[in-house]
Amino acid sequence: MKKKGEGNELVATGVDDVYQRIRSVLAEARGRAHRAVNFAMVQAYWEIGRIIVEEEQRGQERAEYGKSLLQGLSGRLTRDFGSGFTVTNLKYMRQFYRTFEIGHAVRGELTWTHYRLLLGVDKADIRKFYMNEAINNNWSTRELERQMSSLLFERLALSKDKEGLLRLSRKGQVPRRPEDLVKDPYVLEFLGLEKHEKLVESKLEQALIDHLRHFLLELGRGFSFVARQQRITLGGDHFYIDLVFYNRLTKSFVLIDLKVGKLSHQDIGQMQMYVNYYKRTQMAEGENPPIGIILCAEKNDAVVRFTLPENERQIFVSKYIPYIPTEEELRAEIMREKELIEMEMKLRGKPEANA
Repeated sequence: MKKKGEGNELVATGVDDVYQRIRSVLAEARGRAHRAVNFAMVQAYWEIGRIIVEEEQRGQERAEYGKSLLQGLSGRLTRDFGSGFTVTNLKYMRQFYRTFEIGHAVRGELTWTHYRLLLGVDKADIRKFYMNEAINNNWSTRELERQMSSLLFERLALSKDKEGLLRLSRKGQVPRRPEDLVKDPYVLEFLGLEKHEKLVESKLEQALIDHLRHFLLELGRGFSFVARQQRITLGGDHFYIDLVFYNRLTKSFVLIDLKVGKLSHQDIGQMQMYVNYYKRTQMAEGENPPIGIILCAEKNDAVVRFTLPENERQIFVSKYIPYIPTEEELRAEIMREKELIEMEMKLRGKPEANA
């Protein structure tokens, strides 16, 4: 015998199940429709750009003719098709045709706003890098703008040789070596911390956890979160790794320790212990050795150089910037790191890193 109300509960459960299935169908259909509309619009803008360029090339006084042509088109297109056809936007369409091959322009993964942002990148190889990254990582236009303004290409280029740079521009960020997972500096402005705010490590850790999705985007492709304050016990003593991630592309654990004070050789030694522990106790068959990253506000390059053994490829020390720097500040920081890398290569008697 059914209990009172049990039949209603079963009906409600059945309705909820059917609703969720229908909701999934509608959401998928809307997604396909949106992608189809976006595909058609991007393709149409490329064609509009082609028509404008070809018509301008037939004009005898090209500059004046082009100006009057765009003004005339803008007025009539706006009247017939609504907003989106300002003179500025028509210029973007013209530039779009000149910059992108049709095979790239109509791939459908990127919106017109994505392409407008990409048109602001002068160098073709860097522009292609950001296009590939936006597609590979499903970046929103806001995330694409953030990564461009934080000079992601330049920060990654520090760890690349000439061949690595070519791969970077052709395919985007595809980690192959441990150092490919590391940027220097990391830009963590999404934490919302004030430029001169006094930090403690626990506050920084909590801020990163609170903004974990953004932090994963900053770390790069293939990262998934494993644990925070991961406890390991050695001889009865407890130690805690601030953050543990796994990267599916390199098939390795990535251990992160956070330092807001001055970096010391003890900090590096402690990370070496964490890496050794994971290597000897946590690695599964087919996985690569773990990677340790110490994120610090200021790093002492001499301490790093003389604490770590030469040719170290498992432990890295990177600076983080918890606020949005100006482009000049960020470029100066990148150039400083580049000079230090080149100096270190000279001291080791090796060819300079081609960044």
